[in-house]
This record gives sequence, C-alpha cells and structure tokens, in this order.
Amino acid sequence: MADVADKQIKRLRALIQEAETNLAAANELLISLVGDDERVAPVVQEDNLGKIIEGVFDGQNMVGSDGKTYPIPANYASKSKLVQGDILKLTIADDGTFLYKQIGPIPRKQVVGMLKLENGHYFVDVNGRDFRVLLASVTYFKAKPGDQVSVNLPEDDTTTEWAALEAAL
Repeated sequence: MADVADKQIKRLRALIQEAETNLAAANELLISLVGDDERVAPVVQEDNLGKIIEGVFDGQNMVGSDGKTYPIPANYASKSKLVQGDILKLTIADDGTFLYKQIGPIPRKQVVGMLKLENGHYFVDVNGRDFRVLLASVTYFKAKPGDQVSVNLPEDDTTTEWAALEAAL
C-alpha cells in the first residue's frame, strides 16, 4: 500500500513540475508577443524561502519575467549544460543568496564543431556558423582552439548565439 502512495506522490510532484514549466514557458511567450507590459503579470512570488523569479537563460544570464537580468555563475551554467532558451527558477533567499534551478529544458540537439578563439571570446564553428561558448566550459574540458568539440543547441537554432559545450573530442 505504501508503494502506491509513494508512486502517487511522485506522479503529483511530476505533474506540478510540468505545470510550472508550462506556465513559465507560456508567460515568456506572452511577454515576447506583447512586450513587458502591465497587462502581463510577471511570475514573481514570495514564499518562506525568499523571492522566486522565473526566467529564460540567454546564454550567460537569466532574463527574469520581471524584465531584469540575473547573473548565473558560469560554472553552474557550464556544469548544468544550460542551453539558450532553457527556463530557470531563481530563489533569492532572505540572506541574499541566489539559488538557480533548471525547470524547463528546451528541446535540444547535439552537433560537432571546431573551437576557436577570437578577440578573447571562445566560439564553436558549426558548418560555418559561430556559436559562443562559456570560458568555464572551455577550461573545464581543457579544450584549445582548433579542437573538435561537441555542443548542445536548441533544436530551433535560427536565432541562437550560444551553445553549451558537451565534450571535447
């Protein structure tokens, strides 16, 4: 009997997580259609853990539903292999601590390209198109310009500027 209750609780948590992800994605789509307008209530709430803000990863930072940009530690973005467009939840604790959680990964694809360094920034050339990658990822994989690397991109990469480094090959 306990197994049934545990499965139901697990399923309920999954449904709530999916609903939160869908709500965040719908809110971001609404903002992209009508702009940051008073007709769109930002997804910002207070709870006993602090202030919670949902937003979209832009390749380096989170753009919150409140229109503000929040810095994401490069090592977290790199380790989590965040892809431009992923939905994140930021909890700002009462002591000022920022806690990020990926709540809505977007559909992604994995491709291979060549790492290059231009003007102090790292890029991956994929079929003649350059995508920026985080320095933290490059140093973690000990990759060097000219190395072949695997990166994650959104499935629809038409407006994507950033890639998530998956591995150095």
